[in-house]
Amino acid sequence: MIADLSVRPPDPLLKIMNMFRDDPRGDKIDLGVGVYRDANGDTPIMAAVKQAASRLLETQKTKAYVGQQGDAEFLRLLGELAFGAMARDFVSIQAVGGTGALRLGFDLLREAGAKRVLLPTPSWPNHPAIVAAARLERVDVPFFDVSEQRIDIERLLAGFAKAEPGDAVLLQVCCHNPLGADFSSAHWAALAEAACARGLVPLLDLAYQGFGDSLEEDVSGARALLERVPEALIAVSGAKNFGLYRERVGALYVKAPAAARSAVSSNLAAIARANYSMPPDYGAACVREVLGDAYLRTAWKEELDAIRAHIKNTRAALARARVNSIPMHLIAAQKGMFSTLPLSGEQIATLRERHGIYMTDSARINVAGLREADLPRFVAALQEVA
Repeated sequence: MIADLSVRPPDPLLKIMNMFRDDPRGDKIDLGVGVYRDANGDTPIMAAVKQAASRLLETQKTKAYVGQQGDAEFLRLLGELAFGAMARDFVSIQAVGGTGALRLGFDLLREAGAKRVLLPTPSWPNHPAIVAAARLERVDVPFFDVSEQRIDIERLLAGFAKAEPGDAVLLQVCCHNPLGADFSSAHWAALAEAACARGLVPLLDLAYQGFGDSLEEDVSGARALLERVPEALIAVSGAKNFGLYRERVGALYVKAPAAARSAVSSNLAAIARANYSMPPDYGAACVREVLGDAYLRTAWKEELDAIRAHIKNTRAALARARVNSIPMHLIAAQKGMFSTLPLSGEQIATLRERHGIYMTDSARINVAGLREADLPRFVAALQEVA
């Protein structure tokens, strides 16, 4: 039986990672992998996180399980960072990264009776796979014009006409992956109104808080939506804004009526138990130490501000470039790590083969991974192919 398994196609991003690794050119540029890189091309451990880890090394007395829910203080602090005072009324559970939180959320929706998920597209390439793994039907709703680099909110809201009460809708909170195009406050108000009118359950994906405008501004629109809708789920990642990629820091929060919260909690515990039993602790403990200590929290925010400024400066530099038909000037208005360029498959292949510049097959580039020293060569290569 096992011998009859067929080979699945490689994950698009993992394929690019392998191709980049095997390229012997010394001046190759990796714009595929979604990690922040500094001016030297490194992804450093944040100083505040290092200090938190040092404290844990000195003071932690056990490696026993933290419990089914996870670290309750971590969940409280991370929830307040994202949602403010309303977080205290949410059901929460620690997850295996933001991806694990998404899977928990979709599984919970299925247990609650949901059958379909509206997915604004383009979206993160792993979103459809997670929806499918949770055995939910995906309904794609186009909402972005790549050639013009703009959100078409009317098209998105029109797509909600396909929805039925009880359907879920997946919305990225800020620093959209792969577009970098975020909803405005007016967009969030319209989305909240449509969700309430059609009985939709939002599942919010919050993976990049602090990488856009600020910790507060990046979640203001989502908070406004959460204040209006009766039910919602929010998957939160600590990978990017704490630089804890490999530690799989994540959590799921659920807004539900008070009478339903015990059932929500028990269902989440059962889903988690059957998948990974107990959550990992180390990364979450580092986040808890940072957010729970005034000195470390301030130091972390300053580091995060510097990272965000670096990304904004890179966007501004790209926006000043003139690349034929590509509206480069709009890149400065976008936010976070990613943008998607209007390039064909042939142009992407040429950039890869002739110039050693690697991006995904959808032309998503990791702006946060582009070194200042590589900017001129990247722009020159774009000018040659576009």
